[in-house]
Amino acid sequence: MGRDILKKKIGQRIIELREVKGWSQSDLARACNKDRQSIEKIENGKVNPTLYTLLEVANALEISLSKLVDIS
Repeated sequence: MGRDILKKKIGQRIIELREVKGWSQSDLARACNKDRQSIEKIENGKVNPTLYTLLEVANALEISLSKLVDIS
């Protein structure tokens, strides 16, 4: 799997998990101390988030990092 495909799949996974909670991008951004534009870029696969950023997102969504990156 290429880098761009992986970034898009991770972004889509974050969207799915965020929507299950009924959260907007702004809600998620507030929960993990990011700005909305940062979340938007991650969800759209425009940036390559660090492992720590993914951990912050997972913690905000109250899930494990492994569940966040489960893109199979």
